[in-house]
Amino acid sequence: MFKGLSLILLSLLSLTVHAETWPAEQWPTAPTPAGPALAALEQYAFPPRDDTSRQGIRTDALLVIRDGQLIYERYAGPTTADTPHLTWSISKSLMATVLGVAYGEGLFRLQDPVQKFYPPLKKHPDLTMADLLHWASGLDWQEDYEYAPLKSSVVAMLYTRGHPDMAAFTAGHDSYAAPGQAFRYSSGDSNLLSAALKTMVGPQLYADYPWKALFEPLGIGHAVWETDATGTFVASSYAYLTARDLARIGLLMARDGRWGDKQLLPGDWVAFNREPFAQYRANQDDAVPGGHWWLNRAVEGASRPWPDAPADTFAALGHWGQAMYVIPSQRLVIVRYADDRDGSYRHNELLNLALKAFAGEVQP
Repeated sequence: MFKGLSLILLSLLSLTVHAETWPAEQWPTAPTPAGPALAALEQYAFPPRDDTSRQGIRTDALLVIRDGQLIYERYAGPTTADTPHLTWSISKSLMATVLGVAYGEGLFRLQDPVQKFYPPLKKHPDLTMADLLHWASGLDWQEDYEYAPLKSSVVAMLYTRGHPDMAAFTAGHDSYAAPGQAFRYSSGDSNLLSAALKTMVGPQLYADYPWKALFEPLGIGHAVWETDATGTFVASSYAYLTARDLARIGLLMARDGRWGDKQLLPGDWVAFNREPFAQYRANQDDAVPGGHWWLNRAVEGASRPWPDAPADTFAALGHWGQAMYVIPSQRLVIVRYADDRDGSYRHNELLNLALKAFAGEVQP
């Protein structure tokens, strides 16, 4: 009896594995759900648009993957399915994913001092790779944008005195806290990770490494990633992908680093990405930092930042409304590209509407 039951369970498991859907050159598609819930989502995401104005919600692309199938896709403005869109700080999560491949190859450990791979950090000998991935370098960095450009470290890095060598500019900052003790969001931390990767893989392989390690195995064919004058990828800001290609990263993360029959990212790496930074204190940002991803997790003193979405939701987020939400429990990946300038867009609102349109019963 037990042998027969085991064979039945194995057969069911085999059917589940074979039924799992993965994209080839194109995404497999399934019918788009229709009805009032979808209409409400579109009314929020795609309100009437005046391209002479910078006010209001301005979605450029919205794409939804469920169970590995493309079930919804809409574009606005000049953006199309073939447009590599600027991802802004989604680039940070992309660099974390590339680093996950290097981690699986044994090129570094989370507790390695960063100066091992980037010697200009020798005055910060206790700074580890994990600290940078948590945006917890302790470097005195000011992540202010166009509303406070004169005191902004990131504006100086991207556009003025730090532009030629962004990692060196970041490394030159003094400390305000010991490494690993305090969260302070920093585009500089992300560019230090990019510079460290160059040493790990070697300058000869570095220029092609994101493509060989990640993009090509996933079938991503339209990626662009700008570098600074030293040839270091601007991991903070300047990766461009189509919405369909970015969704491949989301599906990889939704399925715990597995792509088809290959474990592209180690399971413990993905778990690190999705675990809150232990020293994070609530109300510092609109999501909880993990390992260069953003989490919908309750932390001491605060409930989930996106209360209408499941607790396992995590995201890659970028300036002016760029977002990729991964919801493993609902088997959903949602990509949004945008040009929001006035702060009116709300992650929780879009997630609430998208879950009503595309998910089953949502568990908290």
